[in-house]
Amino acid sequence: MSAPLPAPGDHARVTTWVAVAPVDAFEVFTSEIDLWWRHGIAHRGGRGKATMRFRGGAGGALVEELPDGTTRIIGKVLAWEPGTRLLFEWRAANFVGAQRTEVEVRFEAARDGTQVTLEHRGWAALPADHPARHGLQGSPFSGMIGRWWGDLCSSYRERVAERVGR
Repeated sequence: MSAPLPAPGDHARVTTWVAVAPVDAFEVFTSEIDLWWRHGIAHRGGRGKATMRFRGGAGGALVEELPDGTTRIIGKVLAWEPGTRLLFEWRAANFVGAQRTEVEVRFEAARDGTQVTLEHRGWAALPADHPARHGLQGSPFSGMIGRWWGDLCSSYRERVAERVGR
């Protein structure tokens, strides 16, 4: 029996390929996140001088550290499987209470490198009028989220290429 399909607009999935082994792709994604995650209002909510990092591996968190010493927890790390899989909660700055989504990143050996597939899901749990939706629902919303992650994954791919000198 197959799993039920997610609700329209509940998730976005992007895939990219990088010319390194899965364990190295995972390392760049996690250890160098602040180097590839774009700055500016679209990607850091106006906190351009914030530093992003994963703290503590499995059971740890993805955090933003601001120059004034303030730390904002974006979400808990739910799975930390180097070279295979990363799963973490995602809480935008405008999420309230228990609102959260999940980001799962899979790393699979492919064509002398790694196929990296990122899925951001759980959006259906947020109210239709939530500010993170920018007034969009269904496919237009998941398309917007997919383009946002696509831009970040392009930056990630560029960082991997810089690291290996290609």
